[in-house]
Amino acid sequence: MLDEVDIACPYCGEVFTTVVDYSAGDQDYIEDCYVCCRPIHFSVMVDINGELTEVITRQDNE
Repeated sequence: MLDEVDIACPYCGEVFTTVVDYSAGDQDYIEDCYVCCRPIHFSVMVDINGELTEVITRQDNE
């Protein structure tokens, strides 16, 4: 299960589209910003029906 989401980098503020794979349910992972290359911590939330509900991004050191 893949979904495209627009996120704003917590470092440089640039908005870009990325693909989120939520087939494994709730998860946390690191992905580099496509613009400034700094590590973004992603938290992906999935509801009980397996639908993507929220993607939270923050700096890796938070």
